[in-house]
Amino acid sequence: MKNQDKRVLNTVLVGALAAMVYVVTLFRFPLLGSKVHFANAVCLLAGLLLGPVPGGIAAGLGSALYDLTMYNEGIVNLLITFVSKFAMAWVCGMLAGKADEKQPLPRILIACVVGALTYVALYMLKTGVYGLIAGNIWAPIASKFPASIINAAVAMVAAPIFYHALRPALKAAGILQAKA
Repeated sequence: MKNQDKRVLNTVLVGALAAMVYVVTLFRFPLLGSKVHFANAVCLLAGLLLGPVPGGIAAGLGSALYDLTMYNEGIVNLLITFVSKFAMAWVCGMLAGKADEKQPLPRILIACVVGALTYVALYMLKTGVYGLIAGNIWAPIASKFPASIINAAVAMVAAPIFYHALRPALKAAGILQAKA
């Protein structure tokens, strides 16, 4: 495969996973002042399948586009969303290693746990800063923490399952070897 073809394929994969993050974020339900959704699992999956930087771009882009189209709370929130989701997938991808090489399940699980908890920490930091600006740091954190932990737990379980289901098919199709 030519380098240009590899770059096109990688760009398509980033776009496809960003679209998956966006769509999965649409399906959410309220819990204690926050929302539970399954987008974090797809963000971790992006890190596992694409690696740190492309996976981070897919996770950050899909989440930021969701915020832009559904909330449009300004450029600062878009950047915060992009950076925090990017960080989640980046950490996961860094710890997991190369998707085109078979990684042991414990390594994948640890990568998902640390990636998901990275996002929870960054989200709680953002929530705390916004709460501090508004004059009450603990109430917003207390209301959003339970849903954040549930999102993280679901992501920690779902992402490795989807990764191990998709990886063999993507490897057989030659997609995981297509690094530009």
